[in-house]
Amino acid sequence: MSEQKQVLGVHGATSSHWIGDGFPVRTLFPSHGVTELSPFLLLDYAGPARFEPSNRPRGVEQHPHRGFETVTISYQGSIDHRDSGGNSGTVNPGDVQWMTAASGVVHEEKHGKDFTAKGGDFEMVQIWVNLPAAHKMSKPRYQGMLSTDIPHVELGPGAYARVIAGELKRVKGPAKTFTPVNVYDLRLEAGGTGKLSLPVGHNSAIVLLRGEVVVNGSSTLKGIAQVAPLSTSGEIVLLEAKAQSLVLVLSGEPINEPVASYGL
Repeated sequence: MSEQKQVLGVHGATSSHWIGDGFPVRTLFPSHGVTELSPFLLLDYAGPARFEPSNRPRGVEQHPHRGFETVTISYQGSIDHRDSGGNSGTVNPGDVQWMTAASGVVHEEKHGKDFTAKGGDFEMVQIWVNLPAAHKMSKPRYQGMLSTDIPHVELGPGAYARVIAGELKRVKGPAKTFTPVNVYDLRLEAGGTGKLSLPVGHNSAIVLLRGEVVVNGSSTLKGIAQVAPLSTSGEIVLLEAKAQSLVLVLSGEPINEPVASYGL
């Protein structure tokens, strides 16, 4: 019989700040309670926030990245992306953008044209994923995934997952990764329950964006922006939603290499 993963703690966001003039974010990690989730370096939760119509797109002007990947998941609102590799696109609700900076990219991220003009609710997540030293100088890569590209997996009554990266119940996500990584986007109705299996040895975490879920019958995440790291031992994770909930599940094989960071 498979063993359940242990919840190592429940932590809230340690900072709430603006990135540019378009992204009011809460940083869930790195934080006072969560400092090591290799290969995941950072998770920012932007919103939920309301923006009024504007004739000027809000966001972040050109800035550089190198040596890692950014994963942007849209729930509400949209982002227009443009980078020095000639890639561009709009990330609409349900879409995912996986940008590999690797040897270096300069890009800008601003509210989408239609969203800027009409205004509305904005809600996004951005995750930074480290690259092993052997791949840090690889050629940059851009993966734009539409909502229709991302498969759904039923987890139990009132609960399903979108498989963005990795594999869940033999269903593979569309993202191409350099190391073994699982990224699942879960939706649970109030009273919904779900069961999933994560690899032994992976660093993993349950990230509650909003709602209320009980993990493995004992630990409760409630409200907005909480993260629960899990043990590397065990496989099984059981979720029970006490309210309609939006959850991310992350797991990845640790890279176990030194990380030098600036500006986190």
